[in-house]
Amino acid sequence: MQFLSQVLPYVRTASFVLGVGITVRGFAQAPAPTEDTLDLREVVISAARWKQTAEHIPSQVAVVLPKLIAQFQPQTAADLLSLTGKVFIQKSQQGGGSPMIRGFATNRLIYSVDGVRMNTAIFRAGNIQNVINLDPYAMDRTEVVFGPASVMYGSDAIGGVMSFTTLQPVVGTKGVHGSAQARYSSANSEQTGHIDLQYGGPKWAGITSLSRWDFDHLRQGSRGPRDYIKARYVDVTPNGDVVRIQSDSLLQIPTGYTQQNLMQKFVFVPAAGWELQYGLHYSATSDYGRYDRHNRVRNGLPRYAEWNYGPQRWTMHNMSLRREAKKRFADLWTLRVAAQRFEESRIDRALNATDRMTQSERVGAYSVNWDATKEWNATHTFFYGVEGVWNSVNSDGVVEDVLSGLQSVTHSRYPQSTWYSVGIYATEAWAVTPKTTITSGLRANAVGLDADFSQNLDFFPLPFGTAQVRDAAVTGSFGATYRPTADWIIKANLGTAFRAPNVDDLGKIFDSSPGMVVVPNDNLKSEYAYNVDVDVAKLFGTWFKVDVAAYATLLENALVRRPFVLDGYDSIMYGGEMSRVEAVQNAAIARVVGAYFGMEARLSKTWSTKFSYNVQRGVEELDNGDLSPSRHAAPAFGLARLTYQKGKFRVDLTSQVQAARSNDELAWEERAKTEMYALDSEGNAYSPAWYTLNARASVELKQGVILNLGLENITDQRYRPYSSGISGAGRNAVVAVAARF
Repeated sequence: MQFLSQVLPYVRTASFVLGVGITVRGFAQAPAPTEDTLDLREVVISAARWKQTAEHIPSQVAVVLPKLIAQFQPQTAADLLSLTGKVFIQKSQQGGGSPMIRGFATNRLIYSVDGVRMNTAIFRAGNIQNVINLDPYAMDRTEVVFGPASVMYGSDAIGGVMSFTTLQPVVGTKGVHGSAQARYSSANSEQTGHIDLQYGGPKWAGITSLSRWDFDHLRQGSRGPRDYIKARYVDVTPNGDVVRIQSDSLLQIPTGYTQQNLMQKFVFVPAAGWELQYGLHYSATSDYGRYDRHNRVRNGLPRYAEWNYGPQRWTMHNMSLRREAKKRFADLWTLRVAAQRFEESRIDRALNATDRMTQSERVGAYSVNWDATKEWNATHTFFYGVEGVWNSVNSDGVVEDVLSGLQSVTHSRYPQSTWYSVGIYATEAWAVTPKTTITSGLRANAVGLDADFSQNLDFFPLPFGTAQVRDAAVTGSFGATYRPTADWIIKANLGTAFRAPNVDDLGKIFDSSPGMVVVPNDNLKSEYAYNVDVDVAKLFGTWFKVDVAAYATLLENALVRRPFVLDGYDSIMYGGEMSRVEAVQNAAIARVVGAYFGMEARLSKTWSTKFSYNVQRGVEELDNGDLSPSRHAAPAFGLARLTYQKGKFRVDLTSQVQAARSNDELAWEERAKTEMYALDSEGNAYSPAWYTLNARASVELKQGVILNLGLENITDQRYRPYSSGISGAGRNAVVAVAARF
């Protein structure tokens, strides 16, 4: 009842933003689902870890298939997610991309790669860029499940799940087959190359994928707020730091970086019903500047000479054993064992200072999953499994004198820590009638965290040397899908989710913004989310579909940054200045409501169109009981697309839009970040509305060669997505060539 009393006022708000979407599907009889069509029977994998049709899943799911990726050529996996039209992407630097889904982001979303949890114990509440470790060229399909999914995925699955399935080797492949691609973009002088090879025999197969990106500094548009222009940069020379005026004021310096990705997979089928698969993923970036920090000033000059992320590296080994045979307790099961290593660092030095600080983190993430499905009869199917996850966090800090090269130890960003999670789950899909399916699930989860702060006690007056968290959670879901006719589907879903405190919540030390420092807090518990959503879709004849979704989520005991007292002090010296102390605390209640609506139509045999629009409003409770807008509830945003396709020739005209967000509508902690936002007439930060117009054409030439030409941001808008520290690309010409062999 408490949940309903708090959510109902927002449900009334949602009634004003609820809209209708339209989808169009061909002129003759409705074809079977393909990459070019939307269909109520579309096959999805993410929601239950097994293949199901969307009509039997009560959650809203978006799917991106390779043909869409090939046509729109996303530069990163973050840009790939934006192709759904339902995921908002924030960027603090060109080497970034932090998805926002239904008012939640970062460590309240799950990243899954080939069924393996990518989230680690140092996934933070602030924006993260881990998704760029993934290679869009190596994707077989990407699915986004909207809303809580803790029953299947455990901690963090509050706003949704992003499930990436990479290219799969095919047993029986004869010879060597593959593809090669090259791409150039003018806005950042992008030079990208990719090749993948498929090979195998009667009982085995392999696939090798290699990609490399080289991005120069990103040029923003010429038409838009002047507040986004930073016409100077710091040149670090052997003789000291020199502040230089840019020859092109629209360049965003420093934003260039490079990246390499490798994927290697093997599959072996020793006998009918058995499959053994091994996968290796490796990704590494160069250093890259965090552009929003380079925009900060002090005494009229740039605050930093250096503020870079060091090389970001990710390695994953994934071994899975799959058994398909109708046995007493399982028709199909998969055992998956994975080991991952994450490396990242932060490097900063104030202008004209001699001390450069480097904080480095290394995380080992190990997981075991056993998932099974059993069809007991024609109406009851069970999905169940167990999961164990263990993370080891090593963190250190070094200060180097750039003149002498001498190094000394300084405080680390995190304590030395271990984090674990053990869970068991079960769900049932019950076909009550041929038209109605009810899905219910339950999960029990235990989480533990041990942190050792001893290496930082010499730098901060912490009142404790170690900290420990022991917590448990039970989450559930109940949903239904109803098909009154073949052209209608109605979905409703109730679900709970949780997020356990991780190392980033409990133990980090960093400057969140000028004059503020975040310190450890050893008194944390899990936060819980309660969600209700409804999704309705209607096909009209063979060419028209309506899709409407609305949702409301309540987050209790929300882990948020709030003012804090450390050993009796509300301010301490950090980075050479007195800074107010903050810490993550279970200090708030947050509420989010929203709606999705879209339109897609096949206007003729050659013309089709698509439109989607998302509206969400979120608030969270402050210390004094007042309400502040939620930081990760993005402004209204949408995508429109008009497509012409005839034979092997295709043209797409697209537009992306974002509504404005005034200073009063910004989260309270965002209002002071004037280096990121435009300024209104009163000098206050705000996020202006923006749009882009884009055109892209592709044609398949002889011998499997595909030429793709694009012109993005045709009107050269200078725009900056909400909460981002870097502007989007200005007018951008893209040339890509792909060949299959």
